[in-house]
Amino acid sequence: MVLGKKWVLKQHFNGLPKLEDFELVEEELPALQENQFIFRSHYISVDPYQRPYTARMTPPFTMIGSSVATIEESKHPGYPEGSDIIIYAGWVERGVASPDVHGALGPPQIVPKLGNISKTHLLGACGMPGNTAYFGLLEICQPKAGETVVVSGAAGAVGSLVGQIAKIKGCKVIGYAGTDQKCDWLKSLGFDFAFNYKKCQVADTLKTAAPAGVDCYFDNVGGEMSAAVMAAMNTRGRVSVCGAISHYNDVGGYSKTTDVLPLCVFKELRVEGFLVGRWISRWMEGITAMAGWIGTGEVKVEETVIEGFEKTPNAFMGLFTGENTGKMIVKV
Repeated sequence: MVLGKKWVLKQHFNGLPKLEDFELVEEELPALQENQFIFRSHYISVDPYQRPYTARMTPPFTMIGSSVATIEESKHPGYPEGSDIIIYAGWVERGVASPDVHGALGPPQIVPKLGNISKTHLLGACGMPGNTAYFGLLEICQPKAGETVVVSGAAGAVGSLVGQIAKIKGCKVIGYAGTDQKCDWLKSLGFDFAFNYKKCQVADTLKTAAPAGVDCYFDNVGGEMSAAVMAAMNTRGRVSVCGAISHYNDVGGYSKTTDVLPLCVFKELRVEGFLVGRWISRWMEGITAMAGWIGTGEVKVEETVIEGFEKTPNAFMGLFTGENTGKMIVKV
């Protein structure tokens, strides 16, 4: 008998996620069928997108997410025992999976050979968040040397990478984060300016940091911050809308914010939202590029690692109270 554990979301979130929204379930795993395997997770990713994405699902269900895991037993020739994989099976300690059943980001991947890259990076800078930064900035904002790029949520898993990629491309970079310590860290990464949004007026800081205007905005936050940044943008500026974390925990529908449509019209802004899965056919391009920049030291990675599978909900909740610097990961 093989036992596995998983975290189940019992009910939709109402406001900030709470411990009582989750249940830790231990279950006997079924006997393996053809083309199935048993995996055991070593690291689990928690990400802000999981909060709004679950709203379209019907509880109870295994909480969504990805992990780096090892195949313990297999009846699939393409996934031999002992292989390390990246799998989108949710918050699962040990479970049964089949590559025939998968989501938007495809079947489980055998871990690619990326030199001395840490396995934790496969859930961050060399995984989905890394590709979110890489494609979301380069394909949508298309920054050019000498331009000014603003990043909100700049100390998170995606934002911290966006700023560094923009610096590689020769841009001036301005970041916003929620503590003075995070702002100091962003400056150590090469950000030209970093502001604590809790202590400043965004419009005033941009008058100082971007007197010639903003060309590109990578938006992880939404809300009034985004309205202020877009008001400071140059004609035909580009906005890559990656997230809207300021709204994710609104109760009773998304709260109203300043209407940015007049700015889009009269500044001729190009504003585009995206889901990173659109670049699934180019996935390894982004992973390889990020691994290369990490290898040369051009991109530096910070991770907040929480130990213990039982702490997975706590790690997730911490995303919405600013507990993480860089990528938040659970070590199982």
